[in-house]
Amino acid sequence: METKPILEEAKVEDAEELLSIYAPYVKNTAISFETEVPSLEEFRRRISTIQEKYPYLLVRNPETREILGYCYASAFQERKAYSISAELSIYIKEGYHHKGYGRLLYQEIEKRLALQGIVSLYAIVTGPSEEGEDPYLPSTSPLFHKGMGYKEVGHLHLCGKKFSRYYDILIFEKHRIG
Repeated sequence: METKPILEEAKVEDAEELLSIYAPYVKNTAISFETEVPSLEEFRRRISTIQEKYPYLLVRNPETREILGYCYASAFQERKAYSISAELSIYIKEGYHHKGYGRLLYQEIEKRLALQGIVSLYAIVTGPSEEGEDPYLPSTSPLFHKGMGYKEVGHLHLCGKKFSRYYDILIFEKHRIG
């Protein structure tokens, strides 16, 4: 990061640009288990619904105002006792990985969630169900979460199928008590 990026709360008006970041994850990777890119209207609805309770952040290039990535929190589970927990999701624009934007977004969202009383954070990450290289699944997400202090606490097998391949999910967690 050469110039300091701008972190801000996403707006529904950002949906088109955010969707353009998300769409390649749906179309070209197993990172998202969605198989069809959501409509712009659906994406706007998702942003609005999430923001009723949780932060939805984005990072911008300060000079061009281009959105380089975004992250948001959502309910880990719906039952009331889970209200101290949240699930995190993050998407970085193609060509902008490994530049510190993900770290910046996660550090900020973790601070905001702590202020809301959230103590347990979870990330559900796609993992291969077979050994070897997978052209649809870069290995960056597990490494990113481990680097952010998340611990892998679960491995669920054969949870999804995309591109005629089966995928597992890995569950990462981090706690912030006190």
